[in-house]
Amino acid sequence: MAILVMVYGQSGTGKSTSLRNFEPENVCIINVSGKPLPFRKKLPANNTDNYVRIVKQLPNIAQPSIVIDDATYLMVNEFMRNAKISGYQKYTDMAYNFNYLIDAAAQLPDDKIVYFIGHSDQADDGREHFKTIGKMLDNYVTLEGKFTIVLKTIVKDGEYLFSTQNSGQDTVKAPMGLFEHATIPNDLKAVDDAIRDYYGMR
Repeated sequence: MAILVMVYGQSGTGKSTSLRNFEPENVCIINVSGKPLPFRKKLPANNTDNYVRIVKQLPNIAQPSIVIDDATYLMVNEFMRNAKISGYQKYTDMAYNFNYLIDAAAQLPDDKIVYFIGHSDQADDGREHFKTIGKMLDNYVTLEGKFTIVLKTIVKDGEYLFSTQNSGQDTVKAPMGLFEHATIPNDLKAVDDAIRDYYGMR
C-alpha cells in the first residue's frame, strides 16, 4: 500500500509553495483548481477535478510521489456544480467520492507517497482539521484516520513551517521518530526524503 500524507493549512501559509524543491522526475501534481504554481519551476501536472479521471490516472503516474492540490476543491467544485439540487443525497455523493479517492490512492504500490493538500477548518470544539463540505465526512469518516502522516502549515515570525506534532487543538500526527522537531521547514521534498528513509523506501 502507498503512504498517504495529509497537509492542511490556511490560505497563504505555504501549502503549494512547499512543492518548490521537487524535480519533474520526483513528483506529479493533480492540479484540482488549475491555478499556476506559486514558483517558476515547471513540474508535471494534470489539471482536473474529475474523480473518475484522477482514479484512472493514479496507477499510470510514473513519478514516485503524487500530490493532489488543492484536494478541498474536489468537494467544493462538486458542491457548486450541484448547488441547485435539493436534498441530502448530494452530500452523501460528495463523501463517497472523496473517500473512494483516498482508498484508491492507498491501493497504489508500496513505493508511492500520495499527498492530499487542502485547507483547514475549525470544528465546533475548536479543533483545527482538514476542511470538508457538509458533516458526513466529519461525522462518519475521520479523514485523518486514513492517513499515516498529517502536517499543518503555519507561519511563525515570518517563517513558513510545517507543524509535525499535535497541539491538542488540531489533528497533526507523525510516526514516532520521523521528525526530530515540532516544527520543520516548509519543504515537502525534504519531508518526502525523510519518509522514504524512515520506511526504507529507497
